Amino acid sequence: MHNPGTATPDRFPAKERFAEGAQYIAGRLTRGTSGRTHAVVDPASGEEVLTYELAGTADVDRAVAAARAAFPGWAGSTPGERSDALHRFAAVLADRAEDFARAESLQCGKPLKLTREFDVPGTIDNAAFFAGAARRLRGQSAGEYSGDHTSYVRREPIGVVGSIAPWNYPLQMAAWKILPAIAAGNTIVLKPAELTPLTSLLFAQAATDAGIPDGVINIVTGTGREAGEHLVGHPDVAMTSFTGSTAVGKRVAEVATATVKRLHLELGGKAPFVVFDDADLEAAAQGAVAGSLINTGQDCTAATRAYVQRPLYEAFVERTAELMETVRLGDPFAAGTDLGPLISHVQRDRVAGFVDRARAYARVVTGGEAPEGELAEGAYYRPTLIADAAQDSEVVQSEIFGPVLVVLPFDTDDEGLALANDTPYGLAASAWSRDVYRANRATREIKAGCVWINDHIPIISEMPHGGYKSSGYGKDMSAYSFEEYTQIKHVMFDNTAVAAKDWHRTVFGDR
Repeated sequence: MHNPGTATPDRFPAKERFAEGAQYIAGRLTRGTSGRTHAVVDPASGEEVLTYELAGTADVDRAVAAARAAFPGWAGSTPGERSDALHRFAAVLADRAEDFARAESLQCGKPLKLTREFDVPGTIDNAAFFAGAARRLRGQSAGEYSGDHTSYVRREPIGVVGSIAPWNYPLQMAAWKILPAIAAGNTIVLKPAELTPLTSLLFAQAATDAGIPDGVINIVTGTGREAGEHLVGHPDVAMTSFTGSTAVGKRVAEVATATVKRLHLELGGKAPFVVFDDADLEAAAQGAVAGSLINTGQDCTAATRAYVQRPLYEAFVERTAELMETVRLGDPFAAGTDLGPLISHVQRDRVAGFVDRARAYARVVTGGEAPEGELAEGAYYRPTLIADAAQDSEVVQSEIFGPVLVVLPFDTDDEGLALANDTPYGLAASAWSRDVYRANRATREIKAGCVWINDHIPIISEMPHGGYKSSGYGKDMSAYSFEEYTQIKHVMFDNTAVAAKDWHRTVFGDR
């Protein structure tokens, strides 16, 4: 590294692992060759963690070549062998859990208690799940569907997968992309966000230490414009998986189309939080605070639009504001911290812009400002509740990606569900009611890839995650994501010595 940064060893115990660079190709750390550098910055303090050399197109080419070279051997391994390797991988991740938790907190500004209790355990659980899934790469049973011919369907790996991960959950997004791909027998090149590459690199190193062959997992850390576009358009990449904004996802789709790649897109979200008038008000208010402020609101599935039936509306606004005011901002490594900073000052200013513009047409009930004093150097922003905005307003329709919840009233159930669906997005949603029929109706009518009832935000490895509408297509986690990384082949063979001759005679006549 050109500059080792100022992070102390207790905050970043794995720092020495990055001495050789921030690209991981064919089982080794190397330096990028773009000629440009980038700093990983602690968003809580503004201090530099380390500076590294960015990947250029030549580094992407090397990574893809390494993945392509590793593919025949890895794809040719048995499901049991891949399963065993992933079980060892999960064990290495568990042994290094604290290193991952601290690196993730440092680069993202997440409270350490969140990375310890959510990000890292979830990643280890994903690895364990896909270790089991690797043994279930199944096609379809054989059958005679056409005369004397037997047919069956094989599921096969696709090849080299090129994936691009965002900065909000760098460790979990690396896991969600890498694990199903390699469990199915593919090899992969992952480009993490240049702001947050640390845990993706640690993840790849752990895989090598667990015995996963060199070249199966490669990491290139560069900009989206250079490294990302080159990876998506690379002719030797058979599939692209992208998580990020809808606008960038459209560009990814455009570039991938030139080589007719398979696409997996998990894009933006604007999750509705629908509270019917028979809901448990206290539970709903607490759920709204937790669901909107998770990861400082930098979550595509975060609750962003609360629609509350009129009889509960004012009480919900009042109680949610009270709870938000008790949330403790602070050092992510301090035990009492509930909420960390946003990823950068640029993102904080973007969030502040949404709130400041909303003052002209809505009511900012609480928050709406950056803290002063000892937190002023970091990218902090207070939890913010906005009420009485119009449905077509910017704060209701656009993805803010910060600790901001907008609350609107509705009268009838029909109206509430219609408002919930009235954005271009459809990633996640929740509905709050004690009436099973109301709740069941919400699960049917809300157009989103996940609908929680009387909860908001939990995810599990066994169930799929992915969107409707402009939130993209394809699933992460679960057996459904495993199948995303396979292609199916129809195999058909003749059971007799004469069938082929008969078919030839039918088509061409006697010759």
